[in-house]
Amino acid sequence: MNFSRLAIALVGVLVIPVARVGAQAMGQPINGISCDAQEGQRIHIHQHLAIFDHGKPVLIPQYIGIPEGQRCIYWLHTHTPDGIIHIEAPKDRSFTLGDFFAVWGQPIDRTHAAAAHTKKGERMRVWLNGKPYTGDPAKIPLTAHADIVIQVGPPFTKPVPFTNWGLL
Repeated sequence: MNFSRLAIALVGVLVIPVARVGAQAMGQPINGISCDAQEGQRIHIHQHLAIFDHGKPVLIPQYIGIPEGQRCIYWLHTHTPDGIIHIEAPKDRSFTLGDFFAVWGQPIDRTHAAAAHTKKGERMRVWLNGKPYTGDPAKIPLTAHADIVIQVGPPFTKPVPFTNWGLL
């Protein structure tokens, strides 16, 4: 291999990881939420999040808040791709859906929820514990057993309550 091909190969290897570096990938604090060596024990609660984009479920991935290649876990995280959010924090403080989306690295506002976003003439409906929520979805408090459903559409349907809390 000549020098120019070697240089191009090395640049390609070095550029790819740098392009994917973000606060979570580096384990840096996000919204005052640390990435610690172990889960905190002061607060331990769970929430359920479901997002529907024109009637189709949007995957809430596993390992949000558990950066690959780092030996840490954020106070807000997921273990499985089922929409269960885990809050395991070492100190008392409140958390919002906006905090979770910040750790996830995805947008959340009145027209966006991760990959789901409204187009002209469409809207987003948000449900909190089975009731319509009309405020800024980023400000939804993540309380114990909060059941959050975000629908971008139409279509819109009254969500089925999440009831599998006993399994957590």
